Amino acid sequence: MEGMVDAVTGYPKPLPTLNDENTPFWQACREGVLKLQKCTPCGHVRYPINRFCPRCLSDEAEWTAMSGRGTVFSYIVFHQAYHPGFKADLPYNVAMVQLEEGPRLFSNIVGVANDQVRVGDAVEVSFDAVTPEITIPRFKPRKES
Repeated sequence: MEGMVDAVTGYPKPLPTLNDENTPFWQACREGVLKLQKCTPCGHVRYPINRFCPRCLSDEAEWTAMSGRGTVFSYIVFHQAYHPGFKADLPYNVAMVQLEEGPRLFSNIVGVANDQVRVGDAVEVSFDAVTPEITIPRFKPRKES
């Protein structure tokens, strides 16, 4: 598996499988917008993507633009590659980001050294177009204004 690269995209890391439920999320990311499902009846913003609201069990939702702002809730720095596609990135961080709107997303903190990431850091979304179909939301330190 060493050096394995997707023959179609040339991207060496695992990619999501697009389906009817998650395509609006990935399409919005391609457009540089972080959108999540918002329950129409109760207003709960939900992630991960789901057919039903975990609060009221409604199947009605609309894709709503988020602010893209949040804070680092938790993070870890990986020093071992558990998939060969990540070997060149070592060490790299994986963070849980608490969005201002409530949900928490796993991502990476970019634009800062791993030893400078701190729980509570203010971050904002940035987008990394890794293939023509997939743009991954990552987070960078937010400049307070």
